[in-house]
Amino acid sequence: MPRVFGLVNKTHRVKPGSPVYRTGFAVYTTPKTTLGRLPLTHAHLKRPFPTPVQAHHDYQIRKMDPSGARTKLFAKDNKDAARVGDVLMVSAKRSAEPFAGVLMCIRRRGIETAILLRGQLSRIGVEMWFKVYSRNVTGIEIIKRAAKRARRAKLTYLRHPKHDVGSVEHLVREWKRTRMNYAARASGGKKKKMRTTNF
Repeated sequence: MPRVFGLVNKTHRVKPGSPVYRTGFAVYTTPKTTLGRLPLTHAHLKRPFPTPVQAHHDYQIRKMDPSGARTKLFAKDNKDAARVGDVLMVSAKRSAEPFAGVLMCIRRRGIETAILLRGQLSRIGVEMWFKVYSRNVTGIEIIKRAAKRARRAKLTYLRHPKHDVGSVEHLVREWKRTRMNYAARASGGKKKKMRTTNF
């Protein structure tokens, strides 16, 4: 607690029975304030303390995701969000073809949020990390939902041959065929070239 120094005429003894010394300074502690904080609506809630780092991350997310589609796609409170075990397809600017695989892990780190997909290329298991808010990522599509909710947050057991899903190309082809059929019906029987949904 801060202290206040004031000029007073005060005496003190160093030891009992010693001569009296006169000093011109005395130390007084500041009294406690009588104004308390405003009560919260619920006693169990705590006041949020914004930090500069968190404020900067929120600003970056708003800048990289103006529509909020990327945040909503992996939000925990969204019942239609992507979950581990789903088959996703990610389109990127620097890759000729989109990469499809099983969603193994979601690493939520604010602006550094990333997802891990496992697929197959030339019959070899391949895992790739994708930054959700990266400008290189142009689109993320949910190809197939998992049959049931996974009991783990990280499906690392898919790396074992016993549990490896393998190639998901047949699921991608079926998803494209179904989407083209819906597009043809919507356009009155005329088939149009399929386009990946961009953010």
